[in-house]
Parts: sequence; C-alpha cells; structure tokens
Amino acid sequence: MHAPRLAALELRRFGRGKLPRAALVALLLLPLLYGALYLWSFWDPYGRLDRIPVALVNDDKGASADGKKVTAGDDITEGLRASGTFEWHEVSAATARKGVEDGTYYLSLTMPADFSRRVTSSAGDSPETGALQVRTNDANNYIVGQISRTVFSEVRSAASTKASRTFLDRIFVSFSDIHGQTVKAADGTDQLKGGIGTAEEGSKDLADGLKDAKKGSGKLSKGLKKLDTGAGDLADGSRQVAAGTQTLADTVNGVADKVGPFLKDNEKTIGDTAQLVADSAKTIRANLGTLAKTAPVAAKGAHAASDTLAEVYRARCESVVLKDDACPDLKKAATAASDVAKVADDVNSLVADQNGDLKKLDANLATLQTQAQALADRAPHLSEDLDDAVAKVNRLNDGASKVAAGARTLHTGLGTAKTGAADLDTGVGRLRTGAVDLNGGLYKLVDGSGKLAGGLHDGAAQIPDYDKQDRDQRTGVMADPVQLATQDLHKAPNYGTGFAPYFIPLSLWVGAMVAYMLIAPMNRRALAAGASAWRIALAGWLPVVAVGVLQTVALMAVLHWAIGLEMAHTAGTIGFLFLVTACFAAIVQWLNARFGAAGRILVLALLMLQLTSAGGTYPVQTSPGFFNAIHPFLPMSYIVEALRRLITGGGLGPVWHACVVLVAFTAGALALTALSARHRQVWTLDRLHPELSL
Repeated sequence: MHAPRLAALELRRFGRGKLPRAALVALLLLPLLYGALYLWSFWDPYGRLDRIPVALVNDDKGASADGKKVTAGDDITEGLRASGTFEWHEVSAATARKGVEDGTYYLSLTMPADFSRRVTSSAGDSPETGALQVRTNDANNYIVGQISRTVFSEVRSAASTKASRTFLDRIFVSFSDIHGQTVKAADGTDQLKGGIGTAEEGSKDLADGLKDAKKGSGKLSKGLKKLDTGAGDLADGSRQVAAGTQTLADTVNGVADKVGPFLKDNEKTIGDTAQLVADSAKTIRANLGTLAKTAPVAAKGAHAASDTLAEVYRARCESVVLKDDACPDLKKAATAASDVAKVADDVNSLVADQNGDLKKLDANLATLQTQAQALADRAPHLSEDLDDAVAKVNRLNDGASKVAAGARTLHTGLGTAKTGAADLDTGVGRLRTGAVDLNGGLYKLVDGSGKLAGGLHDGAAQIPDYDKQDRDQRTGVMADPVQLATQDLHKAPNYGTGFAPYFIPLSLWVGAMVAYMLIAPMNRRALAAGASAWRIALAGWLPVVAVGVLQTVALMAVLHWAIGLEMAHTAGTIGFLFLVTACFAAIVQWLNARFGAAGRILVLALLMLQLTSAGGTYPVQTSPGFFNAIHPFLPMSYIVEALRRLITGGGLGPVWHACVVLVAFTAGALALTALSARHRQVWTLDRLHPELSL
C-alpha cells in the first residue's frame, strides 16, 4: 500500500465516533490558543495606555519673567491631558505617594512648587535646572515603569525645548537692541568726529593767531624796554635839570643884584642846559604817544588770546566726551594767558589812569620845551634882560620840577609795564606752544574718532538685527538643534504585528507536538506489513502535514480577519508556513519515532531552546553566549527572520535562505525517521517491555 493511502487511512480513524472527531477539531484549533489568542491579548498595548491610571501632581506656583506670568506646570499639565498618553488623575502629593505605593496608580509625575521659577532662571544671575519628579513602583508593573521613562523623557525634552526657545528669544531680542544702540553710537561718533574736526580747525587758527600775537608782544616788550630806559634817562636828566634850575632860581632870586655878573659869566652854561631841557622834553613827548597807542592794543590782544584758549579748554576738557591727556597742559596755558591778560590790563590801566597826567605832562613838556628853547636862544642876552631872565628862570624852575616829578612817575609806570610786557610775551609764547600741542592732539583725536566711528559702523554691521520671523526660525533651530529624522523601513503598525513572526511558529510547533500525541509517528499497519522504511516514514508524516496545513489556514484566517494582521506578502506567508509545518512535523515525528515516550520531552525541550535563541523578542546578540552559539543551528531562528520579511516587508533573501534550511531539516528528519523505522521492524525485549510509557 502506498504512503498517501496509508496517511489517508490514518486520518480516517478520526471519523469514527464523536470523541475522535472532537479530538481532531481540538487538534486543528489548538494553535489558535498559542497564536491568535496570545497575540490578541497584547495586540496593541501602546494604543490603550490611556486606560492606565497615573497620578499627576501640579504644585507649581508660577513665576514672572520680563513682566509676564509664566506657568510651566499648567502648560505641561494641559499638554499631558491633551496627549492621551495615560489616564491622568490630578491629585495631591500625599495622595499620589500613597496611590503609587498601594497600586491605585502605576506611577506619578510631580511638578514642584518652584518649577516655573527654575525654568525661567536661565535669564537671571543664578540659572537652575527645573526637575520633573517621577515616582514608579516596579512591584505594580515593571513594563509600565519602562514605558513611563520613554514617555517622560519626551515630556522633559519638550519642556526643555520650550524653555530654551523663551531664553533664546530674549537673546535675539537683545541682539536687536544692541544693534540699534550701536548704530546710534556710530551716528553719535560721526557727529563727534565733525565737532572735533571743527575744534581742530579752530585750534589751528588759534595757533596761527597766537603766533602773530607772540610777534606783537615781543615788539611791545622790546619797545617798552627801550621806553623804560629812555624814561630812566629822562628821569635822571629831568632831576638834574630840576636841581639845576632850582639852584639857578635860588641863586637868581637870592642874589638878583649879583646875577648880572653871574649871568654874564655863565651865559654859555645856561644856554647849553636850556637846550638840553628842550631836547629832552621833545624826546619824551614823542615817546608818550607811542606808549598810549601800544598799551590798549596789547591788552586787547592778550584778552583775545586768553578767551580763545579758555574756550578751547572748556570745549575739550570740561566736556564728558573729550577728556584726554592733553588737558593739564591746556589748563596751564589757559592760566598763563589769563595772567598775561591781567598784566596787560595793568599796563593799560596805568596808561589810562595817567592819561590825564600824560596830557598835562605833554603840555608842560611843550611849555618847558618852548621856554627852554627860548632860554637857550636868549641865554647870550640874559645879562641884558635880567628881569625877564629872572622871571623865566623861575618859570623854568617850576616847569623843571614838574617835569622831574612826571618823569619819576612815568619811569615807575614804565618799569611795571616793561615787566608786564615781558610776562605777556612769555605767556603768549606758552599759549602758542599749548595751541600747537592742542592742534596736534585734536588732529590725533580727529583720526581716532574717525577710526572709532568706522569701528562702530563695522561692529553694528556685524551685530545681527532679527525681525520676529527670523527670531522664531533661529530660536527654533537653536532650542532643538538636532532633529531625529526617523525613517522606519517597513514599519510594523502595532505590537502584535511585530511579535507575530515569533508566536506563529510557536503555535505550529505545538500543533505538530499535539498531533503526534494522537497520530502515531510510524504507521503500525505499515510496520506490521513489512513496508519499506521510507514508506513508513512518509505514512506517519503526511497525516500530520495535512493537519498542519489545516491548522495554518485556520490560524492565519483568524489572525487576518478577526484580529487584523496585515501581511506584505500574504500568499508567500501562507506558502512558507506550509513548509514550516511540514518541517516541524518531520522533526517532531523523528524525535517521537526515535526516542519513543522520551521523545515527547525532547520535543518540549527543543521548543524551549528555539524560543530562547530565535531572537523573537530582543535581538539574540543581547542574550547570553550560549543562546548566540545555538542560534544558527535551530530552524526557528530562520523562520522568525523570514516571517518578518514576509509580514512587514523587505528583501526576500532571508526567506529563500530559510526555505533551503527548512527543506534540509525536513529531508534530514524524514531520513532519520526512515532509519528509525528500519530499526523498529526488528522486535526486541525493550520494545516488548518499554521502561517508560506515556
């Protein structure tokens, strides 16, 4: 009898009676308990997180920043409620602590009272980090704690980004303010440069004017020195003349009767003396006019120079903007100019105060000159006109006395004027030096202010000036400079889809394992008839493959239409699972055929090894070394990888690789079963009396 017919006869046994039929139905539906039911239980747990009760404590008191009220706690609370992540219960801190402890809440999130103040402190002198406080209790549920860490990490990141945006926005606004103020400063420096340029031109004019004033004061000093010398000579001469005329008058008046002979004997001396007086009076009169004209001019020039330098000193040194190292020299020059002006005033006052006396002196000198000249002219004839001579001598004596007194006063005043003129000349010299230094300093200041203005304009150009749109864009980038550009290739839509490649082969293995509890791994009729070993192996394998195909169809129908599993390659997935069930049936058949009752334990042990080394949950690289070592040698490792590509998509290379591996495992297992069948055809005492029976 052929193997397919033997397989059909094996399956036909389940049609005899109600209990075998029920056993066959249970056999067909058993994979659903491991596959469909298990996957359904946690098909999309992340989509139902809003049913997990979580405590929310908002103790935040708020804060003020730049005159605005900041309520970071309220903002986060509103965002969490809108997110629908958990079932939030806003409670007190004590209630939250008790609820997490007794299991009322899986965890709690607390925003402390100073949360907003800490968040806004980044703009102050003592920035602090705001802390969200999470309390978990793994005794309630470990997975919820893991989920919460991911969720709250996103909450913390969002809160930090919002705080950073606020802080950076203030910085960019400050940039705009600094830019505006720098532009104003640059414009002010331009105006300052123009003012300093004008001052520099004025200082140059001042230096040139003081140069001319220095020349005039030098001439004035020299002229007054000569005039003082002449006045000294005049005073000495007039004193001698007055003494002589006095002696003459005394003699003439005392010995009038005896003057005749005296005059006759001294006619020449009297004539020479009178001529000297006339010439001296003429010289003094000529110099008096020069003094009267020069003194006011010198005083006026000295005052002009002093006022100009004082104005320069005030403009440069008493202004808040123009203080520099040249100011002490300017102050000295201004003081010297003021002193010179005072001296010039003294000279001018002297001349002005004595102007009336000078006029009288000039008139007296004119009279003295006339009388002295007349006396000189008449001297040869004095003896002939004694009476007239006596009267003229007396008048001459009076005039000579007055001239001597005026000459003394003039000499004293000219001495003071000479000293003042020398001081004036020295002060004007200092003023000129100071004016030259001032001009040089102002020239440097003009150059420096030009560089300052240029630097401020360059600086203003480099300081950014952002409008609101630019600030928002740059603030967003700097607050969250690194974006995670996630690209999910062939993304699984939910948790269940991601774990389906792991639980589907598990259910099919269990289906094959239970099938061989009801179906003999080797057909007894074939063994009794002495059929070939391959026919015996195929006769015991094909019924379970047929049952496995039905199990696969039922399982995938429920997963797809009832639970919602979507497959990238539906036909390929079903076909591949047919190969999987054929492979599993061959392996389970061999273990049962070779080891008998102990084989069922080996089937279960092999299932555990495959589940722990297949990498169905965590990557196998995260498992201990033992599981990494056996991973390449077990069929489920290749099945899980292939089903991932068939269900979620991707390259089909691992699928073809898995097909080759499964075919090899199937052929190898069938060959080993055939070898076991050959051995089973020989009866032994162990077979007649087995040590273990299940």
